[in-house]
Amino acid sequence: MVHKPQDRYALAAQEDRCAPRTKLTIPAQLRASGGRAFQTVVHDLSISGFSAAAINRMHEGQLCWLTLPGLESLQAQVVWWEGSLVGCAFSELLSPIVHDSILARYGSVDAPRPY
Repeated sequence: MVHKPQDRYALAAQEDRCAPRTKLTIPAQLRASGGRAFQTVVHDLSISGFSAAAINRMHEGQLCWLTLPGLESLQAQVVWWEGSLVGCAFSELLSPIVHDSILARYGSVDAPRPY
């Protein structure tokens, strides 16, 4: 079976966890296509996608935009929604420089905190 590039990307973002996901807590805004932006919390992040709180149902394949503090909106596509959490794949991979900057700013939930 031949997959289109966007199909391979979506599959890789969901299944091939070659891009490490970092657990963190980032206040952000999320807007589904055709909807209003709402406040959310990003729970994990990788260069290929994220998961965040989403009380309202979001549908697989739906376009959305994530706005992190200090960054322009990032387009993504919903991969799954379950129990008020949504998992999305970025339309374009997040730059490693931007990713590292976000991690430096917000840190990892699992990382030891200095006293």
